[in-house]
Amino acid sequence: MIDGLNPALILVCGSLLALLTPQGLVRNGFLLALPVLSLVQLWGLPYGQYAQVELFSLTLTTLRLDGLSFAFALVFHIAALLAVVYAWNLRDPVQQVAGLLYPGAALGAVLAGDLMTLFICWELAAISSVFLIWAQRTPRAYRAGLRYLVIQVGSGVLLLAGIIVHIRATGSVAFEHLGLGSPGATLMLVAFGIKAAFPLLHNWLQDAYPEATVTGTVVLSAFTTKMAIYALARGFAGTEMLITIGTVMAMFPIFFAVIENDLRRVLAYSMNNQLGFMVVGIGIGTPLALDGAVAHAFADILFKALLFMSMGAVLLRAGTVNGSQLGGLYKSMPLTTVFCIVGAASISAFPLFSAFVTKSLILEAAAQEGHWIPFLFLLFASAGVFHHAGIKIPYFAFFAHDSGIRCQEAPTHMLIAMGLAAALCIGIGVFPDALYAILPYPVAFDPYTTTHVITQLQLLTWSALAFSVLVRTGLYPPELRSVNLDFDWTYRKLLPAAATRVWTVALSGWEAFNLAMERRVEALIAGLSRHHGPHGLLAMTWPSGSMVLWAVLLLGVCLVFYYL
Repeated sequence: MIDGLNPALILVCGSLLALLTPQGLVRNGFLLALPVLSLVQLWGLPYGQYAQVELFSLTLTTLRLDGLSFAFALVFHIAALLAVVYAWNLRDPVQQVAGLLYPGAALGAVLAGDLMTLFICWELAAISSVFLIWAQRTPRAYRAGLRYLVIQVGSGVLLLAGIIVHIRATGSVAFEHLGLGSPGATLMLVAFGIKAAFPLLHNWLQDAYPEATVTGTVVLSAFTTKMAIYALARGFAGTEMLITIGTVMAMFPIFFAVIENDLRRVLAYSMNNQLGFMVVGIGIGTPLALDGAVAHAFADILFKALLFMSMGAVLLRAGTVNGSQLGGLYKSMPLTTVFCIVGAASISAFPLFSAFVTKSLILEAAAQEGHWIPFLFLLFASAGVFHHAGIKIPYFAFFAHDSGIRCQEAPTHMLIAMGLAAALCIGIGVFPDALYAILPYPVAFDPYTTTHVITQLQLLTWSALAFSVLVRTGLYPPELRSVNLDFDWTYRKLLPAAATRVWTVALSGWEAFNLAMERRVEALIAGLSRHHGPHGLLAMTWPSGSMVLWAVLLLGVCLVFYYL
């Protein structure tokens, strides 16, 4: 452990140095060692502020460690380690570098004690993560990555604008609680909201993540949105507007996920759903609610990574993740099936699985503070996520009808990564106190009360029964080979069409203007020609005698005026 060394620098610098190592076992071992070394450095640092720098009369704190940042930093290391193991046989330098440079930037953001350091890491994360999408090297991936980059950089521009306004108003660059008392803070909230996938600002997630590589999607699922959740918890805890926003976030993805065919897009929608719970906890702002938001972010990174890893293995072996084309894969991929079911049980908040002990903190905080309407909506959202992520994904991928696909089980390194993630999901559910111990505030809460367990089992049972009835009666929406567009229709269809129409009208107007100007110029030339042309008045030949007479008259006039 090096005193004051930022663990993020180990990942950022190490990912670039990895290019100098030989491809194969040496490079993979080096990449695996980086998150381990960074985690050792993080674990050995006591809480406090480090690496303070004076710049333009502003004090920058590039490393701050407290209860909030430690919890996010710890799970970021775990996610980075799982991603390296999952991508062990990868030989693409672009993905290898971006796969750790991006987590390093996200880690630097959650450890930043000032807004300028946060901004630098914010943009580095945006730029490095897009290569995990472009690494798919398809036209669809390129277009999705470009849209993703525009939105992510736009978030950074708003963040920078908010920081500048905030500094001019307060003279401070410290990243502390901001609230909504100033225009600068409002701009920063919008910037955080873009990365947190607020409603109407969310479709970059469903658009880009499913287009990334098999390993890239796993990495993407862990960092960008959780970095935004950290920023919201740090800067806007207790902002009541976030309760409403989070409730909407938890509700609307349910309906799109039910009709979605691409199972990785279903998981992207379920990510919106789970982020909604975290945002509600941040909006409530009590110690219990904030602990719940942080704990659920911790658990979500693990079970969402597990689900994306299982779908990535299916994509690798079966060549598709469309529910309409899958089914019966439990025969060929039994271990992947088991791990996927563990992830599904975790996200659905089954007792003895991770989300059961984290989501309950948020629901309990909502009940304690009397937010009964959000509480009821969150209960409905809990049933919904079990419906689309807990049942739909494993059912259509591994069971349902037999698609006839016979393939190999997932590679060993992928199974190891999935096994580790599954073990952590179960471990958190069985031993919640281990997670509660690292949360920002002391936790005095027992999730395994009789009332809570029975209520949750009843909720899950009725949701499973509803799914079964809908499937058996044929009322469940069929898995169609189509792409569903929700609000991204505005910038994928409406805006291009509007831009094309505006360009057409503008071009027609320009052509009409040019034609009118040409006619005016031609008329002017014709008028000049009448006077100055070969047959014009001024081109006529005048007798020299007449010219002399005119000269004498003019001189005479000048003499008269001179002597007068």
